[in-house]
Amino acid sequence: MERAFAKAEELIDSIKEYVNTRIESVKLSTAEKSSTVIANLIAGVVVAGIVLLFIIFVSIALSILIGIWLGTMWLGFLIMAGIYMLLGLVVWTARGKIIRLPVMNSIIQQLFKHDEED
Repeated sequence: MERAFAKAEELIDSIKEYVNTRIESVKLSTAEKSSTVIANLIAGVVVAGIVLLFIIFVSIALSILIGIWLGTMWLGFLIMAGIYMLLGLVVWTARGKIIRLPVMNSIIQQLFKHDEED
């Protein structure tokens, strides 16, 4: 009888150890996945900032070039503003397909990438 209780206590200790190990595994997996997502987000923000600076300088250069071609500088800047207004309307209209879905798919893919490899 005592032997059965000893085996039961040993089994309970093994189950507790397994549960604690599993909890630690889930914590580590969550930390890894969230750090990957955050690192990719930070890298994306840095790249987006650099691309934004590039676009600003190219836009200024094109505005000046159009202004020289047309003879009035303000008209070059006005035309570039109109181009950006049209581009903004197109992006706003299709924001679900262009921005929301790709971002969601990328984050989901990053979160479940390691699960597929295992």
